Amino acid sequence: MALSATIYKANLAVSDMDRGYYASHQLTLAQHPSETLERMMLRLAAFALNASETLQFSRGLSADDEPELWQKSYADDIELWVELGEPDEKRLKKACSRAEQVALYSYGGRASEVWWPQIENKLSRLDKLSVFRVEPATLAELVAICQRSMQLSATIQDGQMWLADESSNVLVEPLRLK
Repeated sequence: MALSATIYKANLAVSDMDRGYYASHQLTLAQHPSETLERMMLRLAAFALNASETLQFSRGLSADDEPELWQKSYADDIELWVELGEPDEKRLKKACSRAEQVALYSYGGRASEVWWPQIENKLSRLDKLSVFRVEPATLAELVAICQRSMQLSATIQDGQMWLADESSNVLVEPLRLK
């Protein structure tokens, strides 16, 4: 019997002072059976960091040809492609050819530290690509505020995001690698 996804709900209020974006989003996150809570909460944080009226979760792990998040224009052009993890160069080149902008959030701890120096030169030619690293300690703090139903607020200023629930604040400060 196939395992089904675990459903999480999040009411997310975003105040992004860097981009002048202020809105509330009712989100449903489906945690794939093979997905860790750290990865799922990073998807939520990446949503908050890139929030817009048209940003949405894709089929993610269930579809090889889709990112974790994407923002499409009304003409169905991909304006923003958001990836997580340490993908290979081929996948990132494909993303850059299909989207106006690509954001990658690397989160593998030691694996990320080994991956980046090996691929950095190959990715330097991809002008549309931005690469960030999120530390394992930050992911652990995000997991600590994870609940099946979440009321969250994200305040973004000077490249830092404070993600808060009713009792905790988590500083999410992705390190820009590219």
